[in-house]
Amino acid sequence: MKIVEVDKNSSRFEEAVKAFWGQWGSEESYTFYYDCMYHSCHTEEDLPRFFIALHDEEIIGTYALLRNDLNSRQDLYPWFACLYVDPDHRGKGLGANLLEHGLERTYEKGYQSLYLATDLEGYYEKYGWTFSTEAIGLDGNAMKVYQKQTKRLNEG
Repeated sequence: MKIVEVDKNSSRFEEAVKAFWGQWGSEESYTFYYDCMYHSCHTEEDLPRFFIALHDEEIIGTYALLRNDLNSRQDLYPWFACLYVDPDHRGKGLGANLLEHGLERTYEKGYQSLYLATDLEGYYEKYGWTFSTEAIGLDGNAMKVYQKQTKRLNEG
């Protein structure tokens, strides 16, 4: 298994957009995902960035590092989002690998913490993420926000 950043020159760009959109989008939102991912590949800024996990050249997982994960907490960033592992590959540590990869990339970009919003109970805590606060989503409902420090703080 390898984790690669979605690149503008990649022959997998369209496939990667479909993977993210297929898990997180709606019928109306394909162009949103395409546009966001396209522009992430055409900027020198450190965010946003999209990643895919490959096994035998098949996309089996995804995640993104974003400025904001469509919630009210604009003061917190970067965000770990769009974690997905293909059901046939679950239970093998891929989710943990993607989380760790995201933390490493966040560290390399100079950030001290990484955030995520979720309605899952107990998953992220297993990997050292701690509940930080709540945020309001686009639908007006509250969601839990978790935080984990990057190696930069853990090393000091």
